Amino acid sequence: MNDMKILLTGGAGFLGKALVNEILSPDAPVPCGLLRIFDLNRYTGPADERIEMVQADIQDRQALVDACQGIDAVIHAAAIVDWGTHPESEVYAVNYEGTCRVVEACRTAGVKFLIYTGSLDAIYTGKSMTGIDETAPYPASHPNMYCKSKALAEKAVMEANSDALMTCVLRPADIYGPADPFHIGSLIDMAKGGFYVRLGDGTAHSQHVFVGNMAHAHLQVLQALATGNMTPAGKAYFITDGVSSNFFKFFDAIIEGAGYRIRPKNLWIPKKIAYSIGACAEFMALLARPFVRYNPKFSRFAVIYTCADFTFKPEKAQKDFGFRPKYLHDDSFEMTVKYYREQISNQQPQKG
Repeated sequence: MNDMKILLTGGAGFLGKALVNEILSPDAPVPCGLLRIFDLNRYTGPADERIEMVQADIQDRQALVDACQGIDAVIHAAAIVDWGTHPESEVYAVNYEGTCRVVEACRTAGVKFLIYTGSLDAIYTGKSMTGIDETAPYPASHPNMYCKSKALAEKAVMEANSDALMTCVLRPADIYGPADPFHIGSLIDMAKGGFYVRLGDGTAHSQHVFVGNMAHAHLQVLQALATGNMTPAGKAYFITDGVSSNFFKFFDAIIEGAGYRIRPKNLWIPKKIAYSIGACAEFMALLARPFVRYNPKFSRFAVIYTCADFTFKPEKAQKDFGFRPKYLHDDSFEMTVKYYREQISNQQPQKG
């Protein structure tokens, strides 16, 4: 536990930057003497003498083996988060084959611990799932390649668990926070455009987790394994820090808190109509494919996913390795709102 040497894949991403902050925090559950960041993109966060940067592709087997040399623990957060905008072959290669290469590199270099950022989507069936726990099985077929690739990667990590390499998978609820690249930006764009629409009827519930709390969970389970608690080894856990709520109602509060007006105030597109619009968008993309390849963000999967219940029981992580949110909900909300409120101020022209 003293001055642990950690390799973090995906350290330049949304969750990755939060992981860097938590790993290097003075109150981190695991003391860190070296943080080696492995990412295709350069890390642009705060400087620290403990940071080393390895700019390489997760598909580069030798680069991974070299990066794992002298490392005690790997936190593997690198992935393509995708619901149809990337080619399936690329999603499979990065999310599944890249994870297999990480496992191989850990074994080759003698790494003791591997914590993997899994996904709720790995067990998503395409239908509402309410109050499930970690006994929920993987579906026989997945709605898209992202879901399938994350399921395959989770299995590879859990099957790799041994006395020599202890592994664990953490499945985050919908991650949010400052600089969220997946949800808040597109909702703000709608608010700016003056035509803010939501999908469904507002009754579907899902769960969320603040990015800092998700990062903290990785260190809590690493601490448990490193101090002799073998309970989490080879298992997967759901991670959330709050009660379930409707996707749009949850983010509406952030958008309005940041100072944006939502107009129309209460416009919802019924699921069946939204699904038809998504099908049309996909059809138009198919017609355009001989000339230009693109995948619409407004898809049938996006409609089904947003309009379905997807809730789970978080008690297992609390029981097995003592997961507790580091950041309270009100503080998480205010940090997120403050970030986007400052974005407005920075965009406003200066007087004089």
